[in-house]
Amino acid sequence: MLGKRRKKTDLPAVCAVIVAAGSSRRMGGENKLLLEIDGVPVLARTLSAFQKCAAIRDIVLVCREQDIMPYTELAKAFSIDKLCTVTRGGETRTESVLAGITAAPENAVLVAVHDGARPLVSEAVITEAVTTAAEYGAAAPVVPVKDSIKRIKDGNIAADVARNTLAAVQTPQVFRKDLLRRALTSAAERGYSFTDDCAAVESLGTIVKATHGSYQNIKITTPEDILVAEALLTREDK
Repeated sequence: MLGKRRKKTDLPAVCAVIVAAGSSRRMGGENKLLLEIDGVPVLARTLSAFQKCAAIRDIVLVCREQDIMPYTELAKAFSIDKLCTVTRGGETRTESVLAGITAAPENAVLVAVHDGARPLVSEAVITEAVTTAAEYGAAAPVVPVKDSIKRIKDGNIAADVARNTLAAVQTPQVFRKDLLRRALTSAAERGYSFTDDCAAVESLGTIVKATHGSYQNIKITTPEDILVAEALLTREDK
């Protein structure tokens, strides 16, 4: 499924677009990005991961209007000096990512779109996706599916699905900025709204290269995920 890990080479300018405009509905109304994992807010951990990554030059944060000031202050508190813009997102992910691309520096060649709620992403995962996208134009980290997968029809198990052909896609998903802008603009014009940026790029007929993800790169969605993230950090510290 995956090729060999590539060595980091000279890279074009890369801007991370951190998408943090969701409503945290499955958290019971609490803003999940401000919940703490071992004493540090989720969003602060996410921003810090890209701050520390040598492959990333700039960061754009996309969020709801009411979160612009709190998130700006949070970034200052954690010395996220790569953050160049905090901008308002849209009603859909497509609109929010487009807003982030528009706010990215003009010299950014690649954009690395990442979920604000994936705070445990490693530098290795980010860097491999970036270096692969620099070569091929589009890349995203994936992890093999662990569970057996079944196709369901009318409430019944209808067939097995070969597990070795499946993977769970993660972020950051990295693309040439012009390519992703074209893909998302086309989607918006056609009235499509993708939950995954790879799907928008694939809709243009462009191949997205798979890179190595990590089972630690979880997305914080429910209260239980905070406990999982803290357990992962505890294991890492030992």
